[in-house]
Amino acid sequence: IVGSYESKISALCCGNLGSTVSHDLKWESNINTIRKKAQQRMYFLQQLRKFNLPQELLIQFYTAIIPVFNTVEKIIGASLPPIQDLNVSRVRKRAANISAGPSNPGHNLFQLLPSGRLYRALYTKTTRHKNSFFPQAVTLMNI
Repeated sequence: IVGSYESKISALCCGNLGSTVSHDLKWESNINTIRKKAQQRMYFLQQLRKFNLPQELLIQFYTAIIPVFNTVEKIIGASLPPIQDLNVSRVRKRAANISAGPSNPGHNLFQLLPSGRLYRALYTKTTRHKNSFFPQAVTLMNI
């Protein structure tokens, strides 16, 4: 009784953090959870494909809901934009909204240089800060 109780508690506690680890520190339950999520998401895409929806709608569904899977292109029969391109476009759009709105708290981080074309690069001391949103957004806006 005690052993089964401990395994339920360890799976419950760690499951709330995004990972599921059993009491003997095995990853099978986490891998099965991720695989099940991927299959569930692929199921909806397959159902939409069965209804002969246009590829534009399937791509829109993919970019809104589903992360990149190698088999998605096979299912809908069209090439999809890489996740990096999606990320870059979303960061640029978000950065443009922040720089355009003076009421946004991050607005002052997007300062134009005297040329009026490029933004002033943010000074970062640590790698963690350099990889955060604002320095990366300024770099992407300058490209």
